[in-house]
Amino acid sequence: MIDRLKKAFQEASDAIVEQAGNLGENAKERGYQLIEEWLRIFPRMQAYGLEMVNFSLTVALSPSLEVEMRGRHEDFTPEKVEQILKESKGNAALLSVFTTVKSTYTLYKSTGNPLSDPLIIRLKIKITPEIKVTIGQAWT
Repeated sequence: MIDRLKKAFQEASDAIVEQAGNLGENAKERGYQLIEEWLRIFPRMQAYGLEMVNFSLTVALSPSLEVEMRGRHEDFTPEKVEQILKESKGNAALLSVFTTVKSTYTLYKSTGNPLSDPLIIRLKIKITPEIKVTIGQAWT
């Protein structure tokens, strides 16, 4: 009886380990696909006036890419951001970046403070991408 339980437990453990390995490989593959998709938009972002100042790849169970881009506020007037959003229809990555830029400018304007250079866009590309837009010097 104890041998049967041990065998059943071992079989269940083996199945769980195999499933976890498959999930890990799927997460890795999906992470790399996302990174490749984002790599295609960086030239467009650079064409809009953003300079890539930092690029970092993390290889892990869930790989990620971190990129910091900087620009000048005068290159991203409300009209220019609206134009970029119209041009970006159908491109979820670009839309998410410039929607975040627009929202950041709107919220920052409500503080009544003048814009401080530079405009900083930090992207953390992973299974759930993260976009951070900073006005002024970045904190660490």
